[in-house]
Formats: sequence, C-alpha cells, structure tokens
Amino acid sequence: MINLGDVGDTGGMTDERHPPAAETGTLQRDFPMSYAIFAMARVHKAMAASALAEIGLFPNQDVMIVQLAASDGLSQKTLASTLRVSHVTVVKMVARMEKAGLVSRRTSENDRRITLVSLTDAGRALHDQVLDIWRDLEEVTTRHLSADDRQAFLDAASHIRPALEAAADPTAVQPA
Repeated sequence: MINLGDVGDTGGMTDERHPPAAETGTLQRDFPMSYAIFAMARVHKAMAASALAEIGLFPNQDVMIVQLAASDGLSQKTLASTLRVSHVTVVKMVARMEKAGLVSRRTSENDRRITLVSLTDAGRALHDQVLDIWRDLEEVTTRHLSADDRQAFLDAASHIRPALEAAADPTAVQPA
C-alpha cells in the first residue's frame, strides 16, 4: 500500500523569519462551500502527487495512462479534452512522458495534422500501480463516510461541477 499520510505537515516547525499566518477563519466562515471544496481538493491533490511521485509520475500523467490503457492511440486533442487542459499542456506532458519512455507518438495515417499517442510497455506496466494509488485515495477519502454520505456527496457534486464548468466556460453547451 502506498503511504498516503499527512502531506505538508511541518511537525510544528516554523521559519522564524516567516512565522505561520494567524488563522482568521474568514474564508471558511464566509464562503463555507467554496472553502470546503478548495481545502479538500488541495489536500487530495497533494496526496495524489506524493503517491504518483513514488512511481515517477506527475499529476495528470496518471489519468493519461488510464485513458490510453482503455483506448490506445488517442489524439493529443482528445487527451486535452479528457484531461480538461490545454493542447499545449498535453503536448508538454506527452513530450515528458515520451522522454521517460512511457508513451510514443506517431502521425495519423488518415490526417497528417493529428498526432496519436500510445502507451509503451513501460507505460502500460504503470497502469496497475496508478489504479492502486486511486484505490488507496478513494479508501482514505471515504473512510469515515457511510454509504448514504457517499451518495449525498456524489449527488451534490453532480450539481456543483456543471455549475462551475458553466461559469468557467460560458460558451460551452450545458446539459438541461
């Protein structure tokens, strides 16, 4: 099992030149939903990044590996859409992963403008480890939730996410 312990804990140590900021609670008090989402996502992301680093991956590379394992030979445009990042970000990610020997690129035979990305054997070998990391994160994340709490969270998230996506991209077509 991957160690998903406390991420970012300084053990009470501070830099005397820069003591910790006083806890005001303003954000948490005045914007409880946004603060809860922010705080939860920040810790979850840090835990995932730490676990991924142990197997030599950076954030989002895990999702790319899972996507390519399910459907190898995806275009960089499709990967950008799936990962919800820019095309430039995917190009950089693919270049980094190619250099690490995890993916390969080739030009589409049907359209020379399209670059297709595939997992190498080394990339495919990381797939199960990535799923183990996600399994561990899921267990830690939901450990203290009942089945009803889990469903309530998923129901709320199914309303919050589209609202945030619509605000982030008002030109996108939203479901009715």
